[in-house]
Amino acid sequence: MLAIFSGLASCDDNPVQNNAKDTAAIHRRVLTLDSHVDISPDYTRAPEYDPGKRTAMKVDLPKMEAGGLDAAFFIVYVGQTARTAENYARAKAAARRKFAAIHRMTDEMYPDRIGLAYTPGDVRRIYNQGRKVAIIGIENGFVIGRDISLIKEYYRRGGRYMTLAHNGHNDICDSAQPKKDLGDGPAEHGGVSEFGRQVIGEMNRVGMMVDISHVSADCMIQAVKMSKAPAIASHSGVYALAAHPRNLTDEQMKLLADHGGVMQLVAYTGFIKVDQGRSDAIDALAAGIAGRHGLAKDDFDNIEKLPEWRQGQAEIDRQFPLATVKDFIDQVDYAVRTIGIDHVGISSDFDGGGGITGWNDASESLNITRELVARGYSEQDIAKIWGGNLLRVWAEVDRVAARLKKAQDE
Repeated sequence: MLAIFSGLASCDDNPVQNNAKDTAAIHRRVLTLDSHVDISPDYTRAPEYDPGKRTAMKVDLPKMEAGGLDAAFFIVYVGQTARTAENYARAKAAARRKFAAIHRMTDEMYPDRIGLAYTPGDVRRIYNQGRKVAIIGIENGFVIGRDISLIKEYYRRGGRYMTLAHNGHNDICDSAQPKKDLGDGPAEHGGVSEFGRQVIGEMNRVGMMVDISHVSADCMIQAVKMSKAPAIASHSGVYALAAHPRNLTDEQMKLLADHGGVMQLVAYTGFIKVDQGRSDAIDALAAGIAGRHGLAKDDFDNIEKLPEWRQGQAEIDRQFPLATVKDFIDQVDYAVRTIGIDHVGISSDFDGGGGITGWNDASESLNITRELVARGYSEQDIAKIWGGNLLRVWAEVDRVAARLKKAQDE
């Protein structure tokens, strides 16, 4: 399937020479796609969240242009709260606000610099026009509440994957990280609920990728097996290298690959190297800020707006050093050895906690390619890792949706 993107990358099966000139040329030729970039609820609505200007955000257009980051999934994220009619309505409104912000960026504010892609073909077209590419992902199926019709609505708005759950169980499935403050036990559904089974079927039908990052092991295994199309892990790490409940075991990784899916390794320090001191410090910082401002301690959409969060995070980074690009590519190497080059990709989780030494914002994206080159990856393989694999899976999801629609119409 990579062949349809042959105009985007010069493929060479032989390892490339490790020098700065060749590396920069490779980085320019391959399509670089980051599968997970978070945005604020105030995205495009306030000067500090203006994507066309250099801001404190880790991803804005100047940083994408400086770092040669060609495309990104911008994320419609809404955190888990109690499952009430009122909160379902709030989650839906919050999701629509973020969808609108991404459309405002591409359709009104900067259409000459970035375009919104609805298909893999759109990605190629916009890229070949010399513009950056925005794609939309949804994080947390809580945004549909119990209304399965919202899947079709969000797809029409541009949503091309949905993470089934986030931190905390929802109506679809169990989370890898239950929320005790919401009354969660270790498991609620034993994996995927009956409603979740219907959700996955509807996602297959409309052509929305099933994302198993953040979900419990049981949910992950069941969802991958029941989905008629390949699933993705939009931003996950390797459990064998960092024993965090959010990471995937070798068995989970192999299952994902065996069903044609792709694992997008995430540049989030906590999922690359487990450091309890760092985790405790971040929790304490968030709790302190939340208490002072009357926020929930996991309301990061609002906590991360505050200067004291950035100041506190900088101090934590000094005390507990971030993972490095080398540490991150160790995870890529492990995944490639375990499930093969065709099932591995790249994500940052920028502006959602992601960022490592050497790739701490989009302007440093060349450093990822530099490390891949240093380890002997061919240009063809770098193109696969940087976006080709995910685009192949997306195209397969579209084919499955077309086949299901045809069968339904017959």
